[in-house]
Amino acid sequence: MVRHFIILSSSYSQGQRIALDMVGLKKNNIDLFYQTVEKIKKECGNDTSISIHCIEASSEMWNSVVAEDSFFEDVFVVKTVDEFIRVIQMDRTLSGLDIAKYILSMQSCTHLKLQKLAYYCFADYLCTAREPLFQDKIYAFNLGPVVKSIREKFKGFRYINIDNVDMISDISPLNMPIRSKILFADKGISKLKSIEQTIDKYGKCTAGELVDLTHKKGAPWDYAYDGSSFKIIPNEIILQRHHLELI
Repeated sequence: MVRHFIILSSSYSQGQRIALDMVGLKKNNIDLFYQTVEKIKKECGNDTSISIHCIEASSEMWNSVVAEDSFFEDVFVVKTVDEFIRVIQMDRTLSGLDIAKYILSMQSCTHLKLQKLAYYCFADYLCTAREPLFQDKIYAFNLGPVVKSIREKFKGFRYINIDNVDMISDISPLNMPIRSKILFADKGISKLKSIEQTIDKYGKCTAGELVDLTHKKGAPWDYAYDGSSFKIIPNEIILQRHHLELI
């Protein structure tokens, strides 16, 4: 029998569980397994959701593990710890489009309103946590703050209906998948709570009302906009001036 030491997690991007199989470790090398676990937590965050397993199977092949325990069916096995870390890190970083998808899982809205709600989610979290909610930059356009990835995805659509999966093929009508990704992200629980508080506060506003709020004198957009497109609104300016555009 061959002993398999397995580190298991879930991957939103892969759409399935992933595993690192450290097979055939001798008793005097068990420390290497726990050092690998610590490396993953150090690189990906101590709150990274992983589980560890030890199982004896008939061979070094992964299918022998599955034959021994069906719990490990439909698991994608990565080859190296660096690949495992890369996949986890990719899932733990949010984009503006991730936030847009979650907003759309709760309500249909115009592209303009979606942009403003995503911006308020970003700004509210930034001012509370003192770190960005997602990695995208915020740009000043004529109708207010814009998230580039959302603009690129939905450019040309005035009204976005979550049920129209033909129009937006990679968004599910169910909110569980994208909710799970947000929860899996770094500090996911606090990020999800902040997003939902923002949507609860601003979700009933019209697009025009949100535009008016972001256009208030001295607010981040008013400070940054110079008549051109793709003028970045720095995070430091949002931190200093977001209070001027609140309800």
